[in-house]
Amino acid sequence: MRKHKQVKRKEVVFDLNEWAEVERRAAAANLKIGTYIKKIAVNGKLTYYDMQNAAPLVNAMRTISNNINQIARKANETHSIYAEDIEILKKELSQVCRMLNQFLSELPSTKC
Repeated sequence: MRKHKQVKRKEVVFDLNEWAEVERRAAAANLKIGTYIKKIAVNGKLTYYDMQNAAPLVNAMRTISNNINQIARKANETHSIYAEDIEILKKELSQVCRMLNQFLSELPSTKC
């Protein structure tokens, strides 16, 4: 049995203008050039979001992850967990999901 998966290699030739455009699009998608070429060839399109203005979302995720860690420590120390703690987590997770959905719906996407 083979230890490595079977692969196919294909050389693709770009002129300098085409290559510059590929580099620009890969950079815009924050991908390596080879990864960008493979994804665009297989999927036919890429959509990426500029996440530079995601500070409120990141803060909400940080808050809930801190709470999860505190509850996990408490559960490990006492070998039990309270239903109230679970309800708090559910509410915070729901809030983060709403914020994420709102953020993504307002975010302009760029197609490559």
